[in-house]
Amino acid sequence: MDIHKNIFKYKNTFNFETRSSYSGSMSSNIPKIVVTPPGPKAREILERDSKVISPSYVRFYPLVVERGQGSFIYDVDGNVYIDLNSGLGVLNVGHCHPEVVKAIKEQAEKLLHYSNTDFYYEESVKFAEKLVSIAPGSFDKRVFFSNSGTESVEAAIKLARWRTKRQYIIGFIGAFHGRTYGSMSITSSKPVQRAGFSPLVPGIVHVPYPYPYRCPFGASPDEPEECANRTIEFIDEWVLRKFVPPEEVAAIIFEPVQGEGGYILPPKNFIPELRKLADEHGILLIDDEVQAGMGRTGKWWAIQHFGVDPDILTSAKALGGGLPVGATIAKADVMTWPGGSHASTFGGNPVSCASGLATINVIEQDRLVERAAELGEKVKKVLNEWKDHYEIVGDVRGLGLMIGMEIVRDKVSKKKAPDLTREIMIRSWKSGVAVITAGVNVIRIFPPLNIEEEYLFKALDIIRSKIRELS
Repeated sequence: MDIHKNIFKYKNTFNFETRSSYSGSMSSNIPKIVVTPPGPKAREILERDSKVISPSYVRFYPLVVERGQGSFIYDVDGNVYIDLNSGLGVLNVGHCHPEVVKAIKEQAEKLLHYSNTDFYYEESVKFAEKLVSIAPGSFDKRVFFSNSGTESVEAAIKLARWRTKRQYIIGFIGAFHGRTYGSMSITSSKPVQRAGFSPLVPGIVHVPYPYPYRCPFGASPDEPEECANRTIEFIDEWVLRKFVPPEEVAAIIFEPVQGEGGYILPPKNFIPELRKLADEHGILLIDDEVQAGMGRTGKWWAIQHFGVDPDILTSAKALGGGLPVGATIAKADVMTWPGGSHASTFGGNPVSCASGLATINVIEQDRLVERAAELGEKVKKVLNEWKDHYEIVGDVRGLGLMIGMEIVRDKVSKKKAPDLTREIMIRSWKSGVAVITAGVNVIRIFPPLNIEEEYLFKALDIIRSKIRELS
């Protein structure tokens, strides 16, 4: 009998009831590895894939997924895994949540598409109204819909330049904003993402990001605010006062938690100080929440941990609950560009809007923002115990259920250990935990926000066993 057929309610340990855990009765045989992956069916599909699919795709390991339900994924050979990467951060409410699936089915029977660029339908209006209501800031806002995170960033860059009539964009080393030309020009988390594609979009200036564990300006990890101060001073003194006229800077774009760069959490004072610097020169702040948003960090948006409101916010990934949708949300007095200046045929697709609305409703009804905050603290406590016990666990950081564990050779040298990091990931996957890396040496803990606590900590126990094997 499929353990996922019964949807039920249960009391969790956070003193509120959730309807989010719809995986059916708890089962001690999950994860379940019936054949060492990749199995025979997977290998056959991998062979076919190699002949017809672009080799530019990044595959962490040869996992061939057949279906997903809740916090579990099933491969084509019958193996069952606990999902700690949420389909690269898309599935904050888990795989195939029944309320999201219902909304998709109902909308698909009414209207699949009619180009929100050229006509009107209520689904996009309702979705935009909801996003405006939960976006940071008490000011009026408007929404531009697209299909992905990189498109959301492209829209933000264009909007900032159009609104300010300025040319420069300041971005941060280690950031990932996408792979289309504008966003790729700001992205700087791995050389392969830019190699061979020059000339890139002009007017992009990169500066260091405050990375407390490895501060680029030499501040001690015990003094994170000093690292932030030195970063702000560098931007002010060495960038804006030396070679980039501040009156020609349209925007500063940043991730409140750097994702692909290694789950870098900046010091608490950094974003407020960045806001002050931007305001001093009339520069817009673009907050890239493609990975960190939608309740992931224990607030609707990661920037809310820092008490700052952005001028423009970008979102995607978890926004659609599994369907492609992106949103660029801006202050109404910033998003005033004329008709035809930017558009998207599929942006605001009615089915994606219905899925997105259902996703937000699930997060609200099941209090998943609060759950992410509280469960994330439990996870960090466990990982910090590992840091005290294992020499190769160098740092633990994150907000909510967006947590990074940095793997090093030893705590004294802090030398990055990408080979050990990959081996932990691969061994965990072969034991039934779908976990991935960030940067070159960070294990990212990024499960659905409604993952059952039992399975989350079972997955962590498996990861710990791999760290023990390699220590």
